Amino acid sequence: MSKKIKAAIIGLGARGQHYARCCKEFEDEIQIVAVADVLPERVRQMQLEFNLPDERCFACGEDLLRQDRLADVLFICTQDREHFEPAMTAMKKGYDILLEKPISPFPGEWRELLETAEQYHTNIVVCHVLRYTPFYQSIKKVIDMGTIGEVVSAQAMESVLWWHQAHSFVRGNWRNSNETSPMILQKCCHDLDILLWLTGKNCRRVTSMGNLYWFKPENAPEGSGSRCIKCPVQKDCPYDAEKIYLTNKETGILNGNNQWPCDVLAPNPTKESICKAIEDGPYGRCVYHCDNNVVDHQVVTMEMDDGAVIDLNMCAFTSGSRTLDIMGTKGEIKGNFSKNSFKVTVFGEEPVYLDAAKYMGNIKMEYDPYGHGGGDKYLIRDLIDLIQGSHAHSKTLTTLERSLESHFVALAAEESRLNGGNPVELREFKNRPFDTLDEAAGS
Repeated sequence: MSKKIKAAIIGLGARGQHYARCCKEFEDEIQIVAVADVLPERVRQMQLEFNLPDERCFACGEDLLRQDRLADVLFICTQDREHFEPAMTAMKKGYDILLEKPISPFPGEWRELLETAEQYHTNIVVCHVLRYTPFYQSIKKVIDMGTIGEVVSAQAMESVLWWHQAHSFVRGNWRNSNETSPMILQKCCHDLDILLWLTGKNCRRVTSMGNLYWFKPENAPEGSGSRCIKCPVQKDCPYDAEKIYLTNKETGILNGNNQWPCDVLAPNPTKESICKAIEDGPYGRCVYHCDNNVVDHQVVTMEMDDGAVIDLNMCAFTSGSRTLDIMGTKGEIKGNFSKNSFKVTVFGEEPVYLDAAKYMGNIKMEYDPYGHGGGDKYLIRDLIDLIQGSHAHSKTLTTLERSLESHFVALAAEESRLNGGNPVELREFKNRPFDTLDEAAGS
């Protein structure tokens, strides 16, 4: 048996904590040995959960990286604009890297990361977790078998969920592209990556339209306050923080949910800690009076090199799930991500309904608080296999190099959106000087 892999984590927000807990699924093969975060309560929580000594707990990523190499792999789960520096330092110290998406909002940093990874022979796996889900794995298998012929068109719906938009992109960490990334990169590089991977096609041209339609001061209900607590219109507002974090059937602490999104408001959520966070924290602000600027709806159309067309529709005003319709010369696939099932119709034949977990070998599907269909756990499995050398590097689904295409498409889409939907030729876009691309990222 290969020696147990040691992992360190920088950034102990919801994603960093979840990846750490996914490692427990494979505790005979991987062990969390060091953590770092700017919030002491998060560090303490992980220290207790993983039985870490004081000398392996750090107040920031810089402190952890000043030490001699502490682990085999470093999980970088910081905010979007805080990935590059720790990744560069970690590679030079000999770490392999699990890198949260997006890689960075700045393409100039993408190239430098790629060149440095090649120089130091570093394995970098990007957290495009949807590729690892039974749902998309099974659809990819059907497409690659030629069951529906050549893919001519695809339409995907990214249903952000009304409360998720309010939590993450109006009140939360990714509300302002000047501080993080454009919405289409931060949220939807997942979806763009999946569409490129499923179809196996290369994008030629991108157009996009969308805007911030609703979450702005002029749409605030008459008489509303700046915070949800004691707001006069609280009763009739679906975005009321007390409803989302206290009483909502899926997300509320009073209904037993002590994971995401409640664990973003408080490390160990209780009714008392959530009420306190709503009262004086950012997640209790009125959604119409925040400093958000990212879009709440956007459509991206990609024309592929072979003439096929792919559409992605991202919208905040939904209560459903990701859906997918792939149309080929011999048939069609329709799928619903949350149901983990899809329908294959070969023209002239009866439709076949497939359960993705059963189709992929009766995979056991467990509760996933992040709506990633089990992909997080299988991502960690792939990372372990890569570091242990039990499969070739070429089989890893989300290497740094493979993940960049979706990032280029996302920033080209953002440029198109900002210019009234004008088409952007992707090849020309990718060949521009990188400082110009950085401007497109919203810096």
